[in-house]
Amino acid sequence: MDKTMVSPARPFLAIIGGAKVSDKISVLYSLIEKVDTLIIGGGMAYTFLAAQNTNIGKSLLEADKVEDAKNIILKAHRNNVEMLLPADHRVVQEIKPDAKVEVTQAMAVPDGWIGVDIGPRTELLFADKIKGAKTIFWNGPVGIFETPAFASGSITVAGAMAQATRNGATTILGGGDTLSVLKTAKVKPENISHCSTGGGASLEFIEGKQLPGLVALSQK
Repeated sequence: MDKTMVSPARPFLAIIGGAKVSDKISVLYSLIEKVDTLIIGGGMAYTFLAAQNTNIGKSLLEADKVEDAKNIILKAHRNNVEMLLPADHRVVQEIKPDAKVEVTQAMAVPDGWIGVDIGPRTELLFADKIKGAKTIFWNGPVGIFETPAFASGSITVAGAMAQATRNGATTILGGGDTLSVLKTAKVKPENISHCSTGGGASLEFIEGKQLPGLVALSQK
């Protein structure tokens, strides 16, 4: 995995999801120095959409991280990194298993609604990008996948990762939640090049920090 990060086959794509921008700020800054394309999904995408003055309804927002999101968007632009946010969303008025799910027709979330998953158009967009990449790093689901009605986007990403691996790409997956998505999607871990349960550890590795376990292995 060390060699993959130092000289990745390109295009190099990173998919960063999960709920909070605050958990991933430093790795996002680091990835912009390395990747060709950065996909942002999950709850954290709404802070980035808000940073672009896009209406997000009642979706998760870290108001104190909007400025960071703006800086990351600006840095991506300066580095010629393609940055993709959800183009449509699956939305509900209340987060509960039997909630009525609607699909937005645009990037904005209507007032009174909560984004819980990427929409069908975004699924196709993300899957195409994944299948066209040679190195892919994925950390964090792109929706509230624990609820079946909100799992479609994350399942699509998992399937595209497996397809990319079959096509010869190097695929790296980090984090317990992301591994749980594989199980939900019925994708076996062996269909991904590298799987790590340590989400925080894999993020630190991407940031360029040496991990004791990998250092020990490299010295053998």
